Amino acid sequence: MNKKILLLLGPNLNLVGIREKNIYGTVTAETIENDIKSYGKRVGAEITVFQSNWEGAIIDEIHKARTEYDAVIINPGAFTHYSYAIHDAIKGVDIPFIEVHMSNIHQREEFRHKSVTAPACVGQIAGFGAYGYQMAVDFLLNGCTECQS
Repeated sequence: MNKKILLLLGPNLNLVGIREKNIYGTVTAETIENDIKSYGKRVGAEITVFQSNWEGAIIDEIHKARTEYDAVIINPGAFTHYSYAIHDAIKGVDIPFIEVHMSNIHQREEFRHKSVTAPACVGQIAGFGAYGYQMAVDFLLNGCTECQS
């Protein structure tokens, strides 16, 4: 049986491939979405992608995830650094979350070094570009003890 995984993307991640190409590269958000869905099919995961620039919409998806998905991969974007509401939503949902950042947030501006959402997650992957999403899928399918059902 395929694991159902939600890839939840926060603000401005719809502009990947357009904005700050020196940081995020030139691969578009649409290509990343198609690639991760195809990858999921190959490895035994049904992946749904949801992106929003609105904190409340992300929280609503987290709440829905508890009954619709086995796990969530989340890139909260800038919400990473200040959204205690997203942190609390993750903590309130009893499924594993992996936080992923395409860039290495620890090599960027100082305000990006701290994640308030990562402590609510099983782990964090940062700095591997879009490949980080595949790494998270692999972990959820093969290495995550919290994911065994």
